Amino acid sequence: MVSLACHLDDSDTFIQKALQWAAQFENVCYLDSNGYRDNYGNIDVFIAVGATASFTSDGRDTFAKLQDFIDSHPNTWIPGFLGYDLKNETEDLTSQHPDRTGFPDAYFFVPAYTLLIGRYNAEIKGADPQAVIQQIEDTEITDEPVGFSGHLKYRMNRSAYFSAFAGLQQHIRKGDIYEVNLCQEFFAEQVSLNPLSAYRRLNEVSPTPFSCFFKFGEKYILSASPERFLSKNGDTLLSQPIKGTAPRGETADKDELLKAALAASPKEISENIMIVDLVRNDLTRSARPGTVKASELLQIHSFKQVHQLVSTITCQIREGMSATATIRNTFPPGSMTGAPKISAMKLIDSYENSRRGVYSGALGYFSPQGNYDFSVVIRTMVYNAETGYLSFHTGGAITDSADAEEEYNECLLKGKALFEVLKGQ
Repeated sequence: MVSLACHLDDSDTFIQKALQWAAQFENVCYLDSNGYRDNYGNIDVFIAVGATASFTSDGRDTFAKLQDFIDSHPNTWIPGFLGYDLKNETEDLTSQHPDRTGFPDAYFFVPAYTLLIGRYNAEIKGADPQAVIQQIEDTEITDEPVGFSGHLKYRMNRSAYFSAFAGLQQHIRKGDIYEVNLCQEFFAEQVSLNPLSAYRRLNEVSPTPFSCFFKFGEKYILSASPERFLSKNGDTLLSQPIKGTAPRGETADKDELLKAALAASPKEISENIMIVDLVRNDLTRSARPGTVKASELLQIHSFKQVHQLVSTITCQIREGMSATATIRNTFPPGSMTGAPKISAMKLIDSYENSRRGVYSGALGYFSPQGNYDFSVVIRTMVYNAETGYLSFHTGGAITDSADAEEEYNECLLKGKALFEVLKGQ
C-alpha cells in the first residue's frame, strides 16, 4: 500500500471526476460532508473503491464476526452498513415482513484504494496512487438523466397509516410505551435507474453531512442522511439523535419564525428529551461509570430541506470494550425505535407493513486508527438493479400528544427530496 498526497487547483471538479471514476467499480463507498463542519467529524470527502476482502452477515453473531473481520484487517479503512433487522440478533425479536430488497443485514469491505479529498489537496492510498490520479484526471464527467422508469407506490396508504397511528397511540395511553417511531415504505418494482445520476441529483436537492453513494455489485444505497448515529474517537463515544422537524421558510423572515417555533415546541422538545434519555441509557452499557453526558441539548441544525432539533450525548468507553460491542450496545439507533426500546420495536413490527432492512440501520466506516463514524440510514433510497426493486422509507415519532395529520405530513416532508429526484423525470 502506497500513499500519495497531491495539491488540487479545483477540488470540486476533481471530486466529481473521482466520483464518476469510482462508480465503475463493483465496490464503492463515497461519503461527502457537503461542507458541514462540527467538532466531531473531520472528513470532507472520502472515497473507497475495489474490494480486497469483504464481510457479509450470515444472520448469526454478526457483530462478533464483524469484529473478527476488522481485527484480521488492521490499519485500513473498512466501510459498510448495518441493517435495522440486526435487532433480531441483539434482542429476542423477529421480523415478520418479507425481505423485498435482497440486501444482507450487514456488508463491509476492505478497499483496494482510498481517497481523502479536502479543499486543496487529496491523499490517495493503494498499489499505484499516481495511476489513480491520472485515471481520475482523464475521466469525463457525464451528465446523464436519472432515468427512473417505474411506478412509485405507497406500501401503507393514508388510511392504513392513520389506523396504525391510532393503534400505537392506544399502546402509549395504556402505558406499554411512551414513544414510538412509525415508518412507511414507498417502493417501485421492475425499475430501471441510473444510480449515479440519481445520487448526484439527491445530493444537489438535499446536501447533508452524511451524504453517501454506496455500491456493492448490483446493490445501491443513495443516502442524504443528516443524522449521526454513533462515532468513536479514541475512548469517546458520541451520538447525535434527531427528534424534531420543521420545514424551511419561503423567505428569511418565515424561516426564522419556523426555527423559533421548532425550538419552543413543547411536543418536539419532549420527543427529543425522551430519545436523549434512551440514548443515555444505551451508552451506559459501554461507558465508564459516571461519564455519560448530554453535552448539547436541543440544538437547531438547518439543512436545505428542513430544520432539525439535535442533541449530543457522549461517554468514555469502559476498558475492554471492542468497537463492534459499543455499536451493538446502542443498535438500532434510538431515534428510529422509541422507548422503552424493545417494547417499541415489537410494536413497530406489528404495526408497520414492510421490513425496514437497511433503512434506520447505520452506514459509515471503521478507520485505520480504530475509530468509526456511522450515520442513521434515513432520507435514503435503496435500489437492487438485479431485481429492479427500489425502496425508501420515511417515519416520525408518535407520542401521546402527537397529531396523526401532522405526523403524516412530516413523513411526506422528510421524503420530499427523494420524491423530487424520482418525479423530476
